[in-house]
Amino acid sequence: MSPRPPAVRPRPGPDDLRRTFEAVPARTTGDDEPFADSWWGRAWVTALESRSTDGPRLARGRAYADSGNVAAITVTPGRVVAYVHGSRPRPYRAELRLRTLGDPDWETFLGAVAERPGHLAALLAKEMPHSLADTAAAQGIALLPAADDLDPTCTCPDRGRPCKHVAALCYQTARLLDADPFVLLLLRGRGERELLADLGHRNAAHSARERPAAPATPSVSADEAYADRFLPPLPAPFPVDPHPGRPPAYPELPGARDPLGLDQLATDAAERAHALLTTGTDPVAGLTAWQDAVRQAAARPTAGLTATTRALYRELAFATGRTTTDLARAVAAWRQGGPAGLAVLETPWDPPAGPFDRARPALAAAGWPRFQPWHNHLTHPGGTLQLRFGHDGRWYGYESEPGADAWWPRAAPAADPVGALLELTGAG
Repeated sequence: MSPRPPAVRPRPGPDDLRRTFEAVPARTTGDDEPFADSWWGRAWVTALESRSTDGPRLARGRAYADSGNVAAITVTPGRVVAYVHGSRPRPYRAELRLRTLGDPDWETFLGAVAERPGHLAALLAKEMPHSLADTAAAQGIALLPAADDLDPTCTCPDRGRPCKHVAALCYQTARLLDADPFVLLLLRGRGERELLADLGHRNAAHSARERPAAPATPSVSADEAYADRFLPPLPAPFPVDPHPGRPPAYPELPGARDPLGLDQLATDAAERAHALLTTGTDPVAGLTAWQDAVRQAAARPTAGLTATTRALYRELAFATGRTTTDLARAVAAWRQGGPAGLAVLETPWDPPAGPFDRARPALAAAGWPRFQPWHNHLTHPGGTLQLRFGHDGRWYGYESEPGADAWWPRAAPAADPVGALLELTGAG
């Protein structure tokens, strides 16, 4: 039996490894109410309380959590951080660290999930089965922390470990775990999207192994099959609808892709298919995956980012391994000049002798100061305006905040540098 090939681990996006939760309001129920309803949330609280022998300090931390003193909580692999308001006006930065799992541990844990479909179904329903945690523990993988796994730090002068501010953060974290066990898995090192993609691959492979092989059938060539038969002519193709069809409505499912983003991607695919049927060509067939993602994002309305557009930006950025800021800057370049504008944004080049060399004298003759050249860029000495010469022979205007090297495409390109600068400054 050949060894099983290693699973392909999806590349996590930046948003998948960092989750921020809004501050939880003060509780209105009694003090005797538990901080967590789930067994894994209560196990987290138990680990905190067994770490400290200072009951009064824990009680003050619990009171802080009850009173809503814990601000927004940020969770990343191996740590959870929040500002906690204490007795002084300035809040303290409380942090709790937790050991992350190594790749061999993740391989074992994900294999255990994939072997039993009920485990995956429970995770999608935001449940952590006892049996899954027990299976992992039997193989030396501790999902839930023990007392000595938690490493607290705080900017307050209290030397308690944990102090009341970290205790408050820990109590509030139990609420997050209670609502979503993927927060615990993120603390152990991997984000929800990466895990679900990995589990999808494993489940498919597991189902293929379980499926019985189809019986072998003798092969017959097409020439033999239709040797003495009369084949009627093919029927005429169905008429093409005048407009592309609408995609189906996608439901919101736990762990699934964003339905708004999927709807927009499916709509774009339908429009391309309709163009191929009516014209015989795909207008964007020559684009790279990144160029196509920028094109789709640039087709959204420009007046503000709606929830639907933000969902599409997140999906496209995640799929291409970029940030939403990268995508927004590329969209601005695409709207400025299409693929040529995107190339001007991303690829410096050295123009041959000719129009680029004549640009600085032309700008000086128009009363502008001496621009600094670099490859195909000319930068104003003030550092906030820039012209870029494209392969299409046009000049593209860029702006940056003073003192920042963050250039954004602005205004329409022009055939000469003076006209492009006038467009950029609004004097054209």
